[in-house]
Amino acid sequence: MKKNKLGIAITAATLSALMLTGCGDSSSGSDDEGSEPEVSRVHDTRTFTPASDISFEASGSASAYYGIYEGVQGPAVYAAEMPDNWNGGLIMYTHGYRGEGAELAVSVPDAAWRATVLGAGYAWAASSYSANYYDVRAGIEDTNKLALEVMDYIEADFGEAYDSPQQVLISGYSLGGHTAAAAVDRENMERTAYKVDYQGALPFCQAEQNQFQWLGDYTRVVQELSGFGDTPDGEYQQTLPSMLVALFETDGNGNITWEPANQNGERAKQIAMDLTGGERPVFYDYGFPNPGLQGAVLGTGGRGGDINGILAKSYFDNMNREYRWTDEDTMTAEEASFNEAIRRDAADEGVNPLRDDGVRWLPLVEGDFDVPVLTLHTLGDFYVPFRHQQLYREGAIENGSEDLLVQRAIRAPSHCDFTGSEISTALIDWLTWVNGGPKPGGDEVLDPAVVADPQYGCDYTINDASRDRSALPSCDI
Repeated sequence: MKKNKLGIAITAATLSALMLTGCGDSSSGSDDEGSEPEVSRVHDTRTFTPASDISFEASGSASAYYGIYEGVQGPAVYAAEMPDNWNGGLIMYTHGYRGEGAELAVSVPDAAWRATVLGAGYAWAASSYSANYYDVRAGIEDTNKLALEVMDYIEADFGEAYDSPQQVLISGYSLGGHTAAAAVDRENMERTAYKVDYQGALPFCQAEQNQFQWLGDYTRVVQELSGFGDTPDGEYQQTLPSMLVALFETDGNGNITWEPANQNGERAKQIAMDLTGGERPVFYDYGFPNPGLQGAVLGTGGRGGDINGILAKSYFDNMNREYRWTDEDTMTAEEASFNEAIRRDAADEGVNPLRDDGVRWLPLVEGDFDVPVLTLHTLGDFYVPFRHQQLYREGAIENGSEDLLVQRAIRAPSHCDFTGSEISTALIDWLTWVNGGPKPGGDEVLDPAVVADPQYGCDYTINDASRDRSALPSCDI
């Protein structure tokens, strides 16, 4: 079907069928109001090339489309899938971080997301973005342009004519979650070069600007507690193994186990819990000792604060950060001594200003939106921590958007570590809400006593065959 009116009817039977298919606190003072004179950044010199093969296979009862279009930093790859029973709605899918390579690959959502969206009668479209690295600016601008023009691209490349979508939504994971959340934030809605009237957002495991506060904070904590606080940036990577051995146990093969070897190792673990969202299930015993995510965080320590060339200056700022390993009302003498000793860095002035040609180089997520937003975040995520959800809620309260934000905590140990059932359920609940149905349930994220409860996260955690969580503490419901 090429033309019809938006009509969405989601039933419990539909939900059951779809579920089976899926079986830093505040940002630094660097975000100045008003545009700054143009400065160069390393990222502006980078070029990216579409992959030689950008095709993908359509799902049953749907048509696949793909091609190349011009993005904010050069060519980008588009992908789109139109179900035969298209209801007139379009969901823009925003992909996560793809590293630093020059090749731009086609973006196809995971199976559970894709099946749920198509099963509900929605089309989806996705951009490769015109740049890799942590380029959320390209993510927003290129996704917005695609949302406005995808039907023209399909007709030009495939000769198939579709009406313009009657409803446009946005959803993505990790960096793509940052993109989806930022795309509906007021500043970015107003300043983007391609204005899209998104009517809802569903960010999964979203990162945001405070991600880079966390990465800098933890690496500095490890340096100071291990006795290597004076290590120059250029020697960080060579010294890192010695830092870790000074704080954590090793196994018989010399591998770090992430079990504290001494008081300072325990303090590192407690500070990490405090910085990532406070005491909560799964994190302490399963998220913190995740070697892959520890490596992802610690591996950033020697790069400085320009987000690997995305900014022209340093963004990280811990001048006013308090590092705590106790929950006393005031710092202990030892905590005060540690805070006095740890390396302090101030963000460069004008590091991430407003721009005249679209959104900032690092678009902000400030919780200032007027459409339904639902989020999912795992409690154990050490890389993109649960703290982002607390900051998002605080921003929404400050901007009067709190009634439009629903957040769900998932009891899982890794990044974007969702089951197909959790993904499908969230999508269906969100689509129902966006289209006039009841507001879905969510979790309290700001009350420390609630978050620390051993049963926290049980309400929306749905274990199925797509993830083995047998080792995790079960919910007594």
